[in-house]
Amino acid sequence: MGAQWEQIRAGEILTAIEGEWSAGSPETIISRVSTDSRNIGEGSLFWALEGERFDGHDYAEQAVEKGAAGVVVRQGYEGLSGIEKQPVVIVVQDTLKALGDLASWWRHQHHVAVAAITGSAGKTTTKEMTAEILAIGSRTLKNQGNFNNLVGLPLTLFSLDEGHRRAVLEMGMNHPGEIGRLTEIADPDVGLITNVAKAHLEGVGSIEGVARAKLELMEKASPGSRIILNGDDALLMKTASGFGKKAITFGMGEGNDIRAEGVKTLGRDGIIFNLCYQGDTTQVRLRVPGLQNVFNALAAASIALCLDESRKDILQGLDRFQGIEGRFAVSSLPGGATLVDDTYNANPASLKVALDSLEHLIARGGKIIVGLGEMLELGEETIPAHIEAGGMVAGLGAAHLLAMGEHAPEMIEGALEKGLPAERAVRVHTHEDMVNRIRDLMEGRDLIFLKGSRRIGLDKVAEGLRAKQGG
Repeated sequence: MGAQWEQIRAGEILTAIEGEWSAGSPETIISRVSTDSRNIGEGSLFWALEGERFDGHDYAEQAVEKGAAGVVVRQGYEGLSGIEKQPVVIVVQDTLKALGDLASWWRHQHHVAVAAITGSAGKTTTKEMTAEILAIGSRTLKNQGNFNNLVGLPLTLFSLDEGHRRAVLEMGMNHPGEIGRLTEIADPDVGLITNVAKAHLEGVGSIEGVARAKLELMEKASPGSRIILNGDDALLMKTASGFGKKAITFGMGEGNDIRAEGVKTLGRDGIIFNLCYQGDTTQVRLRVPGLQNVFNALAAASIALCLDESRKDILQGLDRFQGIEGRFAVSSLPGGATLVDDTYNANPASLKVALDSLEHLIARGGKIIVGLGEMLELGEETIPAHIEAGGMVAGLGAAHLLAMGEHAPEMIEGALEKGLPAERAVRVHTHEDMVNRIRDLMEGRDLIFLKGSRRIGLDKVAEGLRAKQGG
């Protein structure tokens, strides 16, 4: 086994997907699959996808002119008439489905154990921790960036080669059916759900809808796969019980198969806890702060244990993990204040967990300054969620709240209701304004916390604060 690009022929592509041969030679060698005409290499097979803001079919001719060996297009496409060379043309009914079908075929051409991770929060950190563990003993593939959807996950799988023995795949979603389809494509040996929370509500309607959507992983997983669930998540466990399938659980509660005990925070230096499994207890050291990382580490360890990784490799991998930019990343600012950069994304649950972890990082005599961006895709929960967010900031004892986005007034309203003085709860309209206000407020022992949905771009505020003034 072990299909390899630059050795695979175009005719083999058609055996893996439902389509028709339209032009070109089946003996044409394919070097890779590409969905982006800007990054076409010689011998590429250009896959024309249709999105909300683009249609890949508009760029098929350009791809061939740049060296593509062929194209995969929808039925009814009549382009390429002005091209002198005769590329391979494969016609399918649905190019996105066909992409997933080929990725699933490619996955099964390689002797690799696949772990899939989904959930409302902690997916990426769990993926990175898991990859750190697995990479100690085996060559391991993982998603890069946000390649966790119906396009990105197949493109990730196409990177598998005969040297890989492990793959760790994060699965994201914003509508029902997406996790199920991703599970069909990846066919994981181990599947894990970190939690369910109020996120992507516009696509699924309610938190119960989130639970059902995430549990498509359990529903669609092959009978021989192992499913791991957060046993402390009551809604997740209740919804999962309806499937009648056995699952392994992780969490803090005593009833979990894999659990943490004796959690001790070391401030900025990380966390120590005891990992308990099948009667054995092993001390784990994390180099990253944040109590949410205990759950992430438990999740990663659970996957590794299901893949028969050694305790030694689990401890070493978790100890190696250095954190991820934009996900509760702690650093020192010019002047001595501490920045907690959690700007990658936000929902109400992840905000609460992050705020709960701040008390272990604040220096004696310092104050907390919070910069919040609005949280997106919350549907009917949008207004109450932002009021609650402001209330959580005030309840933490923060000295100042700077709120940004369309729903900044609701965040301020929530903070005022919980007792934050009006002059300390301020709406800002630009990243630069937030940077300047924080700089005016902060002193050497202060803690600055930034969080918001990715599209709000509070990472620009973090960059501005890290830059030397006048630099």
